[in-house]
Amino acid sequence: MTERCGWCGTEPIYVTYHDTEWGVPEYDARALWEKLILDGFQAGLSWITILKKRDAFRAAFEGFHPEMIARWGEPEVARLLADPGIVRSRAKIEATIGNARAWLAIAEDEGFDQFLWRYVDGRPLQNKFRTMADVPAQTPLSERISKDLKKAGFRFAGPTITYAFMQAVGLVNDHIVTCHRHAPLSA
Repeated sequence: MTERCGWCGTEPIYVTYHDTEWGVPEYDARALWEKLILDGFQAGLSWITILKKRDAFRAAFEGFHPEMIARWGEPEVARLLADPGIVRSRAKIEATIGNARAWLAIAEDEGFDQFLWRYVDGRPLQNKFRTMADVPAQTPLSERISKDLKKAGFRFAGPTITYAFMQAVGLVNDHIVTCHRHAPLSA
């Protein structure tokens, strides 16, 4: 039997996400932004809730293109608030529009991918946690990145959300050492 990180359980969509996406280094600036936005929508909810709605989010947010979303206003907010396929939180929807504007400023300055990957010198940090209980909810680095994101204008990017994002996009390898994904992502 294949051993996995305990958080993913046995639900097929979660197992597939764990086995193919979570912790895999992501270097595409737009994809990084999408994942940060989805992690922000997850605040107060379980990740599987967002994962099951991810396709609806992608459709509702028209592919998560920050250049487009940065121009949105109240008509788009109203449209999204009426969409039963997504999490309908005005605060999170409005934050996404503001975060698109913040993304554009970072993209113009250095690139969102460069902005994020410079915190780890372009290479994923390799943790060697033995149990899920050893994995922190946030770290000094996630606190620093969160602070810098907020300074740049991002919302729903606190240190816990930021750490979950870091894990998901492979800035850190937090697969436990007995998980079948730890070694391949350590290479």
